[in-house]
Amino acid sequence: MSKGIANAFRIPELRGKILLTVLILLLYRFGAYLPVPGAPFQQMLSAYQNGLAKNGAMAVLNLFSGGALSRMSVFSLGIMPYITAQIIFQMMQSVIPSLGELAKDGESGQRKITQYTRNLTVGLALLNAIGYLFLFKSYGVSFASMEGVPEALENFLVVFTMLVGAIIIMWLGEVITQQGVGNGMSLIIFANIMAGLPTALISSVTTRGNIVLTVVTVVVMLAIIPLIVYIERGQRRIPINYAKRVVGRRMMGGQSTYLPIKVNTAGVVPIIFASAILYLPAQVAVFFPGVEWMQKFATSLSSGWVNWVLSVIFIVFFAYFYTSMVFNPEETADQLKKQGGFIPGVRPGTATSTYIKTVIDRVTLPGAIFMAVLAIVPTIIFWFTGDSLIQAFGGTSVLIMVGVAMDTLSSIESHLKMHNYEGFFK
Repeated sequence: MSKGIANAFRIPELRGKILLTVLILLLYRFGAYLPVPGAPFQQMLSAYQNGLAKNGAMAVLNLFSGGALSRMSVFSLGIMPYITAQIIFQMMQSVIPSLGELAKDGESGQRKITQYTRNLTVGLALLNAIGYLFLFKSYGVSFASMEGVPEALENFLVVFTMLVGAIIIMWLGEVITQQGVGNGMSLIIFANIMAGLPTALISSVTTRGNIVLTVVTVVVMLAIIPLIVYIERGQRRIPINYAKRVVGRRMMGGQSTYLPIKVNTAGVVPIIFASAILYLPAQVAVFFPGVEWMQKFATSLSSGWVNWVLSVIFIVFFAYFYTSMVFNPEETADQLKKQGGFIPGVRPGTATSTYIKTVIDRVTLPGAIFMAVLAIVPTIIFWFTGDSLIQAFGGTSVLIMVGVAMDTLSSIESHLKMHNYEGFFK
């Protein structure tokens, strides 16, 4: 590992990408502590700890924002509006034919979809900012702290600042994806979760006073990491043979290789998408703090047995959905046929496509169930123990952290291999 890191910094281009990524993440964490003008810092923390922290949905949203929501900072909205917009457009591509064709229209089509996603993100961020303003006001937080400035103007300033913060987060994530290493959206969530771990660890020891439970939780989660890595790197290899053919005076083909099908092709995306869907009602409910049935509905989707069942269903669904988005059996079969490749014992064309789809379906299911179980079990334990460390360092957090870390290392690995350097993985 140390040799791989040393090799990464020997390549000027890769060194610049890594330093840019680290700089952006540090800038993001600075924004998570920068208070919104006019927001009373102590009142915000008091309101959150005395009321909102008991709301499971708000606790998770605060976790994904790296604690920025509880401080009403510039980056209070976090990355969730951007993720929600991406989910909406990815699902719409399967429903609206014109969007589906646009997604297949190469780079120009992707640019248009990206612009639509940005526009929707701004709209969702504006709604969330207004909702959070009303929510904190309902808990007694006053935003009229500037002398001589009308309260309406202060409210506008708070909403506008959070909206601009969400736009900056979206831009930072895209800069990491395009010019840094790894996926910007995932890395921002990774940074937020990591930022909350020290606080959760201290709280688990001081508040509950159960050092044994804290140690056991940490040991169990660390022991699970190798299993997560094993599943993440697991793959089903379909043998591929290439027929011999004459090109000019040369004999081409005749080689044997394989088509790798990952057990967890979707990575941590299903968990992130499932969380965004389940906590969307909580984001809507902030507009109606006095409507009891809506608060109960949002809470039921955010915690308890309804949340557990729906989480499993959504994680499995998004595992299949995202895998179908990134891996098309028909296109793979057609490409193999054009290149003279075939699966032994399977006819080229439709039969090959059906075979690959069957393998994908069978391989995806255990990976999806594994993710769902690992995400839900710590949530159930937290429900009964109330230990904040289990919530912050639970299965979902560990899956996201390990998955993002592996994706980022794989991205660096590919750069190292291009320059003939030894990477991280043997």
